[in-house]
Amino acid sequence: MRKIKYKKGRKLQHITLEYTGSHKDHESEMQLFVYDNEDVIEYDKFTILALNTCIDYSKNNWLNIHGLNDINLIKTIGAHFKVDDFLLADILNTTKRTKLQEQEDILFFNIKSLLPSEYSDNISVEQLSFILKDGVLISFQEKRSDFFTHIRERLRTHAGIVRTKKVDYLLYLLLDAVMENFYITIEDEEDKIEDLINLTKKGADPIILEKIENHRDNFNFLKRAIVPLRDSLYYLKTIKDDDENKLIQKDTFNFFIRLHQKSLELLEQIESDMSSLESASNFYFSEQSRKMNEIMKTLTIISAIFIPLTFIVGVYGMNFDYMPELRARNGYFMVMGGMFLLVIALIIYFKKRRWF
Repeated sequence: MRKIKYKKGRKLQHITLEYTGSHKDHESEMQLFVYDNEDVIEYDKFTILALNTCIDYSKNNWLNIHGLNDINLIKTIGAHFKVDDFLLADILNTTKRTKLQEQEDILFFNIKSLLPSEYSDNISVEQLSFILKDGVLISFQEKRSDFFTHIRERLRTHAGIVRTKKVDYLLYLLLDAVMENFYITIEDEEDKIEDLINLTKKGADPIILEKIENHRDNFNFLKRAIVPLRDSLYYLKTIKDDDENKLIQKDTFNFFIRLHQKSLELLEQIESDMSSLESASNFYFSEQSRKMNEIMKTLTIISAIFIPLTFIVGVYGMNFDYMPELRARNGYFMVMGGMFLLVIALIIYFKKRRWF
């Protein structure tokens, strides 16, 4: 699992433009949608040279960037839209926590997208950043992915109300799509927890405890990603109450309030799943204790059977000359028979007491 390395992030100067993510082999690409209720124009393989000619401020513009390796490209976009280097540094520094920052004519939002890894129990992480400006929404992704494919189709086919709304509603749709990944990740973790609980019922293999701890780390990681998102969305809710932000339409605030409610639901679900994980851990130790008790009970019963036999053998191992049974013709068989009957009697007694 690629964890957020906060220490590394603090070592960087705040305005240092350096991509700190792990997707350094992805070439930077751009895509532009210019749309309104009447029409949509899509520019694939968009270049920086076309910014002045293709951006139409009388319509809605969505500029999506895949890959953050081209620092000059990021600088040029920042200069064109008058974005501070502080915000550009936060876009490139993937060690930063989820945050919302409001400036005079810009709303900046970054978020962690979490998805289950395909070949392991770990969680894959990608940072996404959004800049909302008058008539323009710029999204930054570390690599090309299909998070927003359905939103592009809605723009192309005029499905839903996205083309009738401003770009603030588009920001809501993008954030909602990223939050859906949290649900996918949590559901995947829940399925794996159910498998772990079933495994603990079959045995107390030490690998089970290792898996439980790994999933506990995953849930803590999810929680650390969602808590700052919840706080940022709550801040948007207070903006609505204060009625101070002009970048988000009044009727769009309710959609962001829904996202805040979703973040609360996600945190509640994580708490519930962590309780289930704790139950799996307790069940593992209970099963381990039960097996140990079974072993100790078995050994105790065996010891209880052999103690009187050992006593008899010890008595007849004494070297006295005048022991009455020593010279009996059938003494050996009588003692062995008595020992055998004693064992049978002990077993019957233990059975009646339900000791095994």
